[in-house]
Amino acid sequence: MANEDVAKILEEYALPLHAMIVFRRAERTIRSQEDTAIKAHGLTPGQFGVLDVLYSKGPMRVCALVERMLATPGNMTVIIRNMERDGYITRSPDPDDKRASRIALTDKGRAIIEETLPDHARHVAQIFQVLSKEDQRALIRILRQFKNLKDI
Repeated sequence: MANEDVAKILEEYALPLHAMIVFRRAERTIRSQEDTAIKAHGLTPGQFGVLDVLYSKGPMRVCALVERMLATPGNMTVIIRNMERDGYITRSPDPDDKRASRIALTDKGRAIIEETLPDHARHVAQIFQVLSKEDQRALIRILRQFKNLKDI
């Protein structure tokens, strides 16, 4: 493809490309700010995600946890192993399928998530203060439009 063809395509699609770049930069900034409150409690973002899901949804199979968190199985294995070692979760055979494991919060895990969640919620609210309530609702409405995006 000739350089002028590439330039023409980049010019034609400049707006969606720019929107994607702005979106990714905003997401990176928000995630970095969000992680501050999580790390203040001695947790990694992955550990917080596991605790949050188990706290709100209850015990579940590892594969369901991976799906809920949009994580990779390999990464989740390390997170779960470390959290089990630290006493935040327990892993036991799934009564419905002995080949699978169920993950549940321990009392220690429940205590740390109940301590962390209020700080996390306040911190996220502070992050989103850059937007009015109306703009926050509009952002939610806009981002939900990507929910049904299929492979193109």
